[in-house]
Amino acid sequence: MSEANDFLSLDLSGEIRDAVRKMGFTETTPVQRETIPVMMRGSDIIAIAPTGTGKTLAFGIPMLEYISLHDQRVQEVVLAPTRELAMQIGEEISRLAVFIPEVRICVLYGGQPIARQMDKLKKKPQILIATPGRLLDMMKRGAVRLDSVHTLVLDEADEMLNMGFIKDVTRIIEAVPPSRQFVMFSATTSQDVMTISWKYQHDPAQITIRAVEENKPDITQYVIPAERADKTDRLLYLLDSDEYHRVMIFTNTRDMARRLNDRLTREGYPSEALHGDIPQNTRSRIMSDFKKGRFPILVCTDVAARGIDVFDVEAVINYDLPGENEYYLHRIGRTGRAKRHGVAFTLLSFQDSIRLDDIMKYMHSAAPIPLHFNENGILCGQDGAPFFTNI
Repeated sequence: MSEANDFLSLDLSGEIRDAVRKMGFTETTPVQRETIPVMMRGSDIIAIAPTGTGKTLAFGIPMLEYISLHDQRVQEVVLAPTRELAMQIGEEISRLAVFIPEVRICVLYGGQPIARQMDKLKKKPQILIATPGRLLDMMKRGAVRLDSVHTLVLDEADEMLNMGFIKDVTRIIEAVPPSRQFVMFSATTSQDVMTISWKYQHDPAQITIRAVEENKPDITQYVIPAERADKTDRLLYLLDSDEYHRVMIFTNTRDMARRLNDRLTREGYPSEALHGDIPQNTRSRIMSDFKKGRFPILVCTDVAARGIDVFDVEAVINYDLPGENEYYLHRIGRTGRAKRHGVAFTLLSFQDSIRLDDIMKYMHSAAPIPLHFNENGILCGQDGAPFFTNI
């Protein structure tokens, strides 16, 4: 393969090249350079790649290149662990297909009326993006057949299997033809991921994209000591800096996300909360509004930490330190995207300091830069100089 790093070096149709150009991409990411030629040859793939490295285009481009436009049966299936990620993938592939009007795409997920999704399936989509539970439901109702599937993609496979979907995923894999192409993308090589690969893939090509400088998000991590009673004041200080105009704040529970958002709203900060208790239509509206910049602060639980691609988030704030190591990585990965610089702050209580050490070991990362408040209540760096110049 050519060493050129742009999309022109790939054997792509004019429609796909025009769409990629319209999306603003010229240079391929490592996972795209490695995956697209192999997938277009028809090989099974197991790809281990960090979050935010352009995986949707890596599998979306080959799917669109070899789809049969005159075949009204389902030919391509993408499984995603969450409805937010399924919707995100649907949006990206729709943008890739903007110059191929014959392509019909359907996104299936829980929380949306069955009847509405049944109507979409009656339009005979060639591409399905779905969460496992809703796809199985539609199969049981006789609304979806998978006997003509050419390619099956599992995105965020480790998360999907970790969430307990292994039986559902297995049923879906066994419903597609044995000769299908099976592609898995995962952030980690978990035991469940490898078991699925050994059982169902045929001599898969193994692609590993390491978080080296070429594709590693540009994120500076900071830690601010803060006991529970001080956290909200510390958070407001960061927001009052006026340094960051697109912020995601992560909490560990729905109740905390709700209460923190209520506090911010009362204090006059334009914010919205995103968590599992919010109806799906409202969640979709909130994410759409945040992407469009209609409000600057999103308070959320880990429901929004994976697969949500808002390219210009400037800062991530961990109001709570997550209980799982990988959640920290997925949270801070919401910033520093599209080769932009991002910052991540963690409000750290004394009892959580050992947990943070474990997280850094898991990430193979240096410790975050410590900040502190001086006796005058000013946030300072290690040298004692104010961190913000405009407060």
